[in-house]
Amino acid sequence: MMNADPNISDNRPVIRQLDDAAINRIAAGEVVERPASAVKELVENAIDAGAARIAIDIADGGKTLIRVTDDGCGIAAEDLPLALSRHATSKIDGSDLLNIHTFGFRGEALPSLGAVGRLTISSRVPGSDAASICVSGGKMDAVRPAALRAGTVVELRDLFYATPARLKFMRTDRAETQAISDIVKRLAMAEPAVAFTLRDVSGGGEGRVTFRADRENGDLFDALHARLARVLGREFAENALQIDATREGLRLYGYAALPTYSRGAAVAQYLFVNGRPVRDKMLTGALRAAYFDFLSRDRHPAAALFIDCDPTLVDVNVHPAKSEVRFRDPGLARGLIVSSLRHALAEAGHRASSTVANATLGAMRPEPAPAAPARVYQMDRPSPIARQAAYRAQSPGFAELSQDYSGRIVESVPDSTPVEEPQDLPLGAARGQVHENYIIAQTADGVVIVDQHAAHERLVYEKLKTQMAENGVSAQALLIPEIVDLTEGDCARLMAVAEDLSRLGLTIEPFGGGAIAVRETPAILGEVDARAMILDILDELADQGESQTVQARIEAILSRVACHGSVRSGRRMRAEEMNALLREMEATPHSGQCNHGRPTYVELKLSDIERLFGRS
Repeated sequence: MMNADPNISDNRPVIRQLDDAAINRIAAGEVVERPASAVKELVENAIDAGAARIAIDIADGGKTLIRVTDDGCGIAAEDLPLALSRHATSKIDGSDLLNIHTFGFRGEALPSLGAVGRLTISSRVPGSDAASICVSGGKMDAVRPAALRAGTVVELRDLFYATPARLKFMRTDRAETQAISDIVKRLAMAEPAVAFTLRDVSGGGEGRVTFRADRENGDLFDALHARLARVLGREFAENALQIDATREGLRLYGYAALPTYSRGAAVAQYLFVNGRPVRDKMLTGALRAAYFDFLSRDRHPAAALFIDCDPTLVDVNVHPAKSEVRFRDPGLARGLIVSSLRHALAEAGHRASSTVANATLGAMRPEPAPAAPARVYQMDRPSPIARQAAYRAQSPGFAELSQDYSGRIVESVPDSTPVEEPQDLPLGAARGQVHENYIIAQTADGVVIVDQHAAHERLVYEKLKTQMAENGVSAQALLIPEIVDLTEGDCARLMAVAEDLSRLGLTIEPFGGGAIAVRETPAILGEVDARAMILDILDELADQGESQTVQARIEAILSRVACHGSVRSGRRMRAEEMNALLREMEATPHSGQCNHGRPTYVELKLSDIERLFGRS
């Protein structure tokens, strides 16, 4: 007797056509992941409608209420039912899915929201009466008259009430509110000419405004800088470098922060393509590569960068949420980001972030007095001539204080006259050295404190890098080439970058099948595990599309050499040595931070120091 095949059943599955309600609920799972996704879709629709002011009201993290009000062009009454139909949109005509100039174009957001929540749209176009339409769980009501002055109001209540299982995956109200705030801030950065207001109305009443950004005026960079200061904070705006570069049809602009203004996580990295906020692994990898030589692995750069190009050069129809893009030439976009940021960082020279000085002043502030003393009115500061006359009138020996020296006095070489450095230079003139590690310099309007070891370490490192770039990386030939077995795909991926690896001293050749032969390794690395290095390179290629493993190891060696070859802490320096270090810092790019992204100097303004002593 033959056994029945378990894969064959008398009850064969029947192929069915799903109804529109089920289709919309399925689509909602892709488009509307959480309340923040709904806010993103509705606000983007308002921007596409030409709105100048957009107000967002939420309650309970957007779970019970999301209301978006705009003053855009509106929707005609006869078009409201069509706007709630799947794949109905005014953004494109369907003939070209690459030439897209708007945020939305798929026609899925509104019907998806109406399928999983209670959606009401009220709108008015100029010259017509206002109208509204409601849809709950996919069931649409008739169009009704409404009271509205202009624009559109989209109100979404009880999100996911029609799919209760999705509610179990929602996070706390606080977490959902934070996600909505992040979405609104990203869109606000993309549109400086639009005013945004985010209000939390949980519990009823007028609620409280959690974010507000008024419309910015001025040219592109002035408006963007003002908007970034409002969204990311004044500190970011003060410590950011302007970026503006063009290459082969791609334009990169925006602001990138100095390496000394870095973050402990990649939470301050904002990337936009044709005004659309995106989260793209290739672009974030390029940003990380641009700061590769200036930050340690546990620090992350801060930047808001915009790429504008012909829409046909980038595909935004990669994911239903439209948060991912695909460039026709990814290498061009990546190269533009890396080269532009490195050029801007080099032009910044020895500049360090102002937050370092602010932190220093904060650490120096005296403790508050137990009781508020009576105000002491300070006399005007005497002139140098008056101060000198006062010194002469005092006991013998005080007249020496008329000299401009402070701190530890550096002995000069006998029979030689010390050269007085001008104070109007960026880092001023050295006045002394404290704890045999910190140089105190006086500028025209303040004081500079320099970490002599960190500063000289960076200078030596930059010299070593320049020498390596000019002379190339010396390669050490292996007596017996090391054979590494790989898959054919990995071998092809590795051989595609063989020329780049060769410039770094790593020479590889195909060895038949999927194997490769490692012929030479960088001499500066000494004895290396070639197989482990090759596998690390492949992992980076698979994850980021490029590898910096070899370069990272070489520059780590250079950094170590620079550290051991620089001025050590504890060494006393003569005045001319300290001034020579300051002048070299001013002439060397990236000297404002050491090899690990820490500041090499702190600048304190005289006005800030005077406030510490109550002289302001």
